[in-house]
Amino acid sequence: MNTPFQNRIAQGESDTLEFKTSFSDEVIVSLVAFANTKGGTVCVGVADQGEIKGVHVGKETVQNWVNEIKVKTEPSIIPDVEVVEDKGKQVVCLQVNEFPIKPLSFKGRYYKRIGNSNHQLTVSEVANLHLKTINSSWDYYWKNDKSIADLSFAKIEKCIETINRRNPLRSITSVSEFLNKERLAKEQQITNACYLLFRSEEVSDTCIQMGFFASETVIKDDVSTSNDLITQVEEVMNFIIKHINKEIIITEQAENIQRWQYPLEGLRELVINMIVHRDYTKANHATIKIFPDSIIFFNQGTLPNTITLEQLLSNDYVSSPRNMQISSIFKEMGLIERYGTGIKRVRELFLEYSLPEPEFKQLQDGFWVRATTRKVSEGLNEGGKVVDKVVDKVVDKVVDNLTENQQEILKLITNDKYVSAREISTKIGISSRKTQENIKKLKEKRVLERIGPAKGGYWKIIEPTK
Repeated sequence: MNTPFQNRIAQGESDTLEFKTSFSDEVIVSLVAFANTKGGTVCVGVADQGEIKGVHVGKETVQNWVNEIKVKTEPSIIPDVEVVEDKGKQVVCLQVNEFPIKPLSFKGRYYKRIGNSNHQLTVSEVANLHLKTINSSWDYYWKNDKSIADLSFAKIEKCIETINRRNPLRSITSVSEFLNKERLAKEQQITNACYLLFRSEEVSDTCIQMGFFASETVIKDDVSTSNDLITQVEEVMNFIIKHINKEIIITEQAENIQRWQYPLEGLRELVINMIVHRDYTKANHATIKIFPDSIIFFNQGTLPNTITLEQLLSNDYVSSPRNMQISSIFKEMGLIERYGTGIKRVRELFLEYSLPEPEFKQLQDGFWVRATTRKVSEGLNEGGKVVDKVVDKVVDKVVDNLTENQQEILKLITNDKYVSAREISTKIGISSRKTQENIKKLKEKRVLERIGPAKGGYWKIIEPTK
C-alpha cells in the first residue's frame, strides 16, 4: 500500500507541485511562483517523471537552503520544510502558502504558476497583482489629465436613476453625493473608472471594432464605437441584432413563434464581460466579428494569475474582477447579476437554446470567444406540408396510434431537431413530466431517437422505410 507521499508523487507535477532532482535557483523560482499564485510544494530529490532519486541531507543542508531562499527573495520567503524518506532515499519538501502581499520576486524578477510551469510576469501583471492584494485595481486610481469638467452629468443622472429604481433604499439625491459615495471623484479629481463610465467625449481608448462578414475575406458592414462603457453595451448589442437572423416558426397557435439565431441574453452577457473585464491600459482595440454561422469576440486582457481556463469553465474559482470599480457600478445598475457567474450563465443559456457551448481561449495577451449556431432555417419547410407528411408516415407505421400530444411533439422536432424538452413543454402547453413521459413512449415505439447528450445533442425521427 502506497504512503500519502508516494500517492502525491504519483499524481505528477501540477499547479501546486514541482519536482527537482537537486537544490538550485530553479527551486527558489518555483517557490516564488507558488507564493504569487495559490501556494505549492517543491520536492527536491525527485525527477520530472516522479522517480525518487533522493538527495544527501547533511547537518546544515536544510538550514543553508532556507537561508539562501530567504536572501534571494523579496519579501523574504521562509518555507515549511519536511524531510521524507522513501525506500532509503531522502526527499526534501519545501512548501509555501499563497503570500498575502504580492508580488514576490527572485533577484528582482517576478513569476507566476500556470499549470506545471513557471512564467515571468509582465510589468502590467506585476502592477495589477499588487493592486489586487490591497483590494484595489487600476480603475480606482486618479486620471490625472482629466477632471469633472470632462464628464457628462446627464449620463451620471441616468445611472443614478437606474440604481434608485432598482434599490429604493439607496435614495441617491445628487450627482456629487453619488460620485463621493462611490469614490469616483474627489473635488475636481476623477478616477479612471469614472472617466470610462461617464465621459462626455468619444476617445479611442475604449474602441470596439465591429464587422459583419459574408466570408473570412468579404466584409459587408464595419463600424466602431469609442463611447462610454455603459452606452457601448447597447451600441454593440444593436449591431449584433442588426446582423443576426430571426426565424418565424408557423404553428397552429394564434401567434407564430419568433426565435433568434442565438440566445440574446447569452450574447449580452458576453458583451458585458468583454467591456467590464477589458484591460484598458493596453492600446489595442477590442473586436467583434459576425459571420453567417458564428460570432467571434476578442478582448485585451488575459485571465487573472490565480484562475486557469479550466477553472473558469468548471466554475471552480473565486471571482477577481480586473476593474473592480467598473464592475461595482455595472452590478448596481443590474447589468451584472453576481460576480463570477457570467461564463457559467452563458454556457447554460446556449445549451438551453440547443446550441453548442461557446469556445473560450486565452489568445496572445487577450481573451477570445466564439459562439456558433446552426442555420436558422434548418428543418423548416413550406407551409408545414413536409412536417405533416413526416408525422402522417410515422402515425401510419405505429400500430397503437400516437396521441395528439405525441404527434405535436413530432411536429416540433421535425421543424427543429434541436428543440429542448423545456421548449416542447412550453409550446404544447403540457407539464415537463408529461413531456418526458410522451418522449419516453415515442422512444419505446421506436419512432424517436436522441442523438448525442441531453445538452448539445439533437432529436432524430425514425421514418418507416415503406
